[in-house]
Amino acid sequence: MQTIQLVGAILFGLALLHTFAAKSFEILSHRHPRHAGLFHLLGEVEVVFGFWAFILIAAIALLSGGEAAIHYAESRQYTEPLFVFTVMVVAASRPVLDIMERLLLVLAKLLPMRVELALVWFGLALVPLTGSLITEPAAMTLAALMLAPLVFRDGMPEWLKYGALGVLFVNVSIGGTLTAYAAPPVLMVAGTWQWDSAFMATHFGWKAAIAVVINATAITFILRKHLRAPAAPSAEAAAAPKVPLTVTAIHLAFLAAVVLLGHHPVLFLGIFMLFLGFTQAYQRYQNPLIIKEGLLVGFFLAGLVVLGGMQQWWLQPIVESLPPVALFFSALGLTAITDNAALTYLGSLIQGISAQSQYMLVAGAVAGGGLTVIANAPNPAGVSLLRRGFQDESIGAIGLLAGALAPTVVAALAFLL
Repeated sequence: MQTIQLVGAILFGLALLHTFAAKSFEILSHRHPRHAGLFHLLGEVEVVFGFWAFILIAAIALLSGGEAAIHYAESRQYTEPLFVFTVMVVAASRPVLDIMERLLLVLAKLLPMRVELALVWFGLALVPLTGSLITEPAAMTLAALMLAPLVFRDGMPEWLKYGALGVLFVNVSIGGTLTAYAAPPVLMVAGTWQWDSAFMATHFGWKAAIAVVINATAITFILRKHLRAPAAPSAEAAAAPKVPLTVTAIHLAFLAAVVLLGHHPVLFLGIFMLFLGFTQAYQRYQNPLIIKEGLLVGFFLAGLVVLGGMQQWWLQPIVESLPPVALFFSALGLTAITDNAALTYLGSLIQGISAQSQYMLVAGAVAGGGLTVIANAPNPAGVSLLRRGFQDESIGAIGLLAGALAPTVVAALAFLL
């Protein structure tokens, strides 16, 4: 173990503590208005890992020199942060949201239940499962924006918001396992272990679908007394011109292109530039793009990439030394304190790992993907889009953990039994 590795582990631990204490900084910003700006910045969950990543780079520069720090920063792979930022902005555009809301509203009216109840169930079950097609970050973005006015609003009990958030995060994490390209932890091992979408559907997908339906149905039943009919559109929204079918089709084509080119940042960023130009040309059919929210999420994930790259020295021996069942529960627990994709990547480096251990590692990693903000790459996107609906406009780590425990148990049982 080198000194810089120990420093990296310590800074990673401090970043975790900062994540759990983020809500406390928001409270301090109200109590001490003189320094409210600083406390508010430190209370932004999306800023935490980027902030500590800069400290790590500074530490490397002090201990090993500036060239070593630059080399380490440039040696990291930032495709995932860039992709999540891009797909968030495209998926949250007005034409994409509009067509999704219209489609789900038509389906909701066909069901023998209140429309708002059906819409919440769709947002917590159907949309997370579509993450297997459009990728988990896109599914998280669409589900969060759909659910925000129905569940994450004033008047809804805070504990129910955390319950719904926990279900959303867990269902998105496991809902992307019907294919081999949509869930980040699956992507890390699919090529190495030769897992294709047929393998994922038969070994993971149907089990995940059962857990998603159980989780969504249970929380929707609990929420039923607190749900109210969707609010009528504001005068400004009602006056906005209707989005032409052609514009909607072009936006969906942009989204499809970004998803298909998700492993090629030069190409999907080029597509994103064209998308920005198109939205500017047809601005009358647009709402403001969520550029700020997407950049914050990208900054969070980039920081996690930088800090996480220093944790292999203690994580890999744990993954290598455990039998299959113990590996499942260890992966589930470790996912809460480190990105599940990083965990499965370490597993892919192990030579001669058994097929049972492969399954248990990935199953535990995706089952635990809702326990914390850092557990799964799309979670910061959900936090960024939904935190304004919570008290102090901040999502507490303890509240999220409590809300995610029950759906995590359901997911774990589905994969184990």
